[in-house]
Amino acid sequence: MTEVIGVRFREVGTIETYSAGEEQFRRGDHVLCETQCGVEYGTVILGNYTLCSCKEENPPQAILGRATEEDAVRAAAYKSKEREALLFCRKKAEALGLDMKIISVVFSLRDDKVLFFFSADTRVDFRTLVKELGAQYQRRIELRQVGARDETRLLGGMGNCGRPLCCHAYLSEFMPVSIKMAKEQGLSLNPSSISGVCGRLMCCLKNEEEVYEFLNSKLPAVGDYATTKEGLKGEVVSVSVLNQKVKLIVNLEKEDEKELREYEVSELKFKPRRRKDEA
Repeated sequence: MTEVIGVRFREVGTIETYSAGEEQFRRGDHVLCETQCGVEYGTVILGNYTLCSCKEENPPQAILGRATEEDAVRAAAYKSKEREALLFCRKKAEALGLDMKIISVVFSLRDDKVLFFFSADTRVDFRTLVKELGAQYQRRIELRQVGARDETRLLGGMGNCGRPLCCHAYLSEFMPVSIKMAKEQGLSLNPSSISGVCGRLMCCLKNEEEVYEFLNSKLPAVGDYATTKEGLKGEVVSVSVLNQKVKLIVNLEKEDEKELREYEVSELKFKPRRRKDEA
């Protein structure tokens, strides 16, 4: 068992796990850690806890130490440098005619490295750009391409709901989202209705998935047959998941006479659906 903490390096982003050693940390403390971007200034989001499932052959990386006031000042100064570097790199890429969008920049606190994140629809030859950036900042330069979802997370924006994007506002990591979730919630499958700013399926489809699965498990499917308390049998033509109501075309006692009626699900007998966790 290992004593670990959860650290975040951006305002919103993945919470990384690091070994705390023998020190005790609380939420809000600041630490220095080695990341893919070099040495970074991070904030403790999860205080000390025990990682029981930690594999001995792959233990979490240890923190470099607590951040000092000097580290905080340096990190703040680099934030200003990052904004300047972002504008400089964008101008250079445009001057070189490179079809790429520079999204963000990260300066390592202790290493001679600057990491530029970009997106592009095609392969980009950025060797000349790297040389010019290296000459400007006298550091090792890395350019890293990101996908549409990561680009949107970094840039932020407003969603169809009128609120800040989930990925930029609070999501620690992306969860798998499928078209089945939209079907389960009875949403229109029009891409413009269920796609986010990034052009992918909206992350918020995951938020209510379990609730809709539970409610749908208590309803018949469209096309199924159900029997009413009066003994009338009918075909299900629509269901209201949240209201737990069902519309049936019932066969009346007179021959060839049918009628559309709405019932509470508790008033019907039918073969229930099987939930995913029961399959």
